[in-house]
Amino acid sequence: MDVQNVTVGRLKDKITYINTLNKAIQSARSSKIPVIYVVIGFRKGYPEVSPNNRSFSVLMSGAMKFDTEEAAMVYEAVAPLEGEVVVTKKRVSAFTGSDLEVVLRSMGIKHLVLTGIATGGVVLSTLREAADKDYVLTVLSDCCADQDEEVHRVLTTKIFPRQAEVIEAQVWKP
Repeated sequence: MDVQNVTVGRLKDKITYINTLNKAIQSARSSKIPVIYVVIGFRKGYPEVSPNNRSFSVLMSGAMKFDTEEAAMVYEAVAPLEGEVVVTKKRVSAFTGSDLEVVLRSMGIKHLVLTGIATGGVVLSTLREAADKDYVLTVLSDCCADQDEEVHRVLTTKIFPRQAEVIEAQVWKP
């Protein structure tokens, strides 16, 4: 989730992250597990963003661009194959402002394996909402990243295990 040029570019060790994520994606594909991509994207000028929203109103400053077609693209090294679903969301959770739940329901998916940037953003928000929707959850801890390493550590070792199995990609058996 949110593995886009803007977010990947902010990682300290993007090469290790992308390589690990790529291996997990290949494992899923070889096991015939659907890979669904979630990106954040807005219309030009951010009409979906309220100035009351502290998280997203910063976009108005131009510090990060998510209102172009290029910005909404998945990072090229882990890009979707033809036929793989890409869901565009308008808020932090992958469910909010997207059709993710409709896609999951139509595919009969009840178990989600979560990865993404940032651990304290899209992963946390999606995990909480997915747990409330009764999905079985797995988080691949080394396929999640956050600019704040302490936030990542606390979430993956203390918070996420309350609602999900948290493992490293190499341990995951699709």
